[in-house]
Amino acid sequence: MRPVRAVVLAAGAALALTACAPAQGGAPPRNTLVVGIDVSGSFRGHYEDAIDFAAHYLYGHLNGLGGLRPPTAVFVGSVGGGQVGEVKSFHPIHDFQGKTIDQIAASLREWFPQQDQVTDFNTFFDRAATLVKRQNLVLAPLEVVILTDALPDIPATPGDTLGPYKQVRVTPLEYLSRSTTVRLLYPTPTVAVNWERGVDRRRVRLWTVDAQVMAGWRAQLAPGAAPEAQAGLWKWIADNVDFRVRARVL
Repeated sequence: MRPVRAVVLAAGAALALTACAPAQGGAPPRNTLVVGIDVSGSFRGHYEDAIDFAAHYLYGHLNGLGGLRPPTAVFVGSVGGGQVGEVKSFHPIHDFQGKTIDQIAASLREWFPQQDQVTDFNTFFDRAATLVKRQNLVLAPLEVVILTDALPDIPATPGDTLGPYKQVRVTPLEYLSRSTTVRLLYPTPTVAVNWERGVDRRRVRLWTVDAQVMAGWRAQLAPGAAPEAQAGLWKWIADNVDFRVRARVL
């Protein structure tokens, strides 16, 4: 009886290990990418470059080029409006799949023309959180990438440079995932520091890439090469934009 029992226990243990092991060739782990594009007048100097970069960034991630992690959900919207609190539409992943880089850039310019009056980060974060909850994407790693000068349209008290930044609320994103990162692309170094010092956050990780650094992405393009052969660009994105940010020590 003992040998038989030993065989049964061994078989049960093997079955348990098999059940716990990840499925071979199964669906990729869920992760969500939210992209925001600043369409206010203050971002005019970098808007065209930002659109072109966003098109490359989305294409590279959607196709997993250069080791970039393909998102399982994508939402792209504008960070702005005619007035504070104006909710804008977000385009889902289906609007970008199967498109070339040029086609994605053309769609972004069509959907997000630079004509809004204000940059409203709070409404953008609120809407992004609502979409994540509504699509049942809570707990999946969340990346929020915003192409912006990062200047909040909030009046500042004389002498209080951090005042407007203290009113930026990332609270809606705080408990959506164990890993939530907000990445600001194109701010000045001063504005980047103001976000780091002024924006209250607990679990949300913050990463900034200032405009001077962002100016270097085009230099990574190999003229005439197919997207699959743009290894330099995808590595630059991985090293500079998708840098893995450590959680804050509270």
